[in-house]
Amino acid sequence: MPVRAFRPLTPSQRFKTVSTFEEVTATKPEPSLLQSFKSSGGRNNLGRMTSRHRGNGHKRLYRMIDFKREKIGIPARVKTIEYDPNRSARIALLYYADGEKRYILAPVGLTVGATVMSGEMADIRDGNHLPLGKLPLGTMVHNIELSPGRGGQIVRSAGSVAQLMAKEGEFAHLRLPSGEIRRVPLLCSATVGQVGNVEHENISIGKAGRSRWLGKRPYSRGVAKNPVDHPMGGGEGKSSGGRHPCSPWGQLAKGFKTRRKKKPNTLIVKKRK
Repeated sequence: MPVRAFRPLTPSQRFKTVSTFEEVTATKPEPSLLQSFKSSGGRNNLGRMTSRHRGNGHKRLYRMIDFKREKIGIPARVKTIEYDPNRSARIALLYYADGEKRYILAPVGLTVGATVMSGEMADIRDGNHLPLGKLPLGTMVHNIELSPGRGGQIVRSAGSVAQLMAKEGEFAHLRLPSGEIRRVPLLCSATVGQVGNVEHENISIGKAGRSRWLGKRPYSRGVAKNPVDHPMGGGEGKSSGGRHPCSPWGQLAKGFKTRRKKKPNTLIVKKRK
């Protein structure tokens, strides 16, 4: 899954890199697992902008991903590995033995024709989904539940992986990609292995238009604005703001702790910093 560069025949191709898509085996998604996907453009039900710098973007259809993996004990064969425009990871189309089709996140090493399964009796193999209590220490996992039966909520982006560090009472200690060590109930399930498309972090956007395809609109720096528009605006010439970096509404941007002191998260064993 390396990235591909271009000959700089145009300015936009000088720094742009794209994935080679070597692992993708199908160009058309499964129609029964598609859903319409309408972008809000950062606006609420009244049409007012509530989230800045969003809008436009290419039209997409949402692929319904099985994050719960609740088909216990039923083996499934990997039919295709596909590109998903809604996420950085690749997805795998599974054909279950009972005839049902579902998408899952494709881990590293999962190939067409492989067999995966969910449940306590499944082998500890890449792509299989098991409760944390049934996994040995040191196992690399992704698509991790935070509440039993709710479905995977964390460690789902391309190349991300968590490690099972310890088991203590009813909880497992997981080291997350951020370096944070967090307690997760042993009854929660996770998928063995690392999320695929590891080289995604090496991709360079290369030009402004490609960000617009992704639905990201341009933004102006605070120091380039007038004082009436931003706390860091104004000044003669190119000033650096003259104050600590902040948002247009004064929220400090660097080092300011935003978590509530009165309600600490007791599940965090070691902070990421």
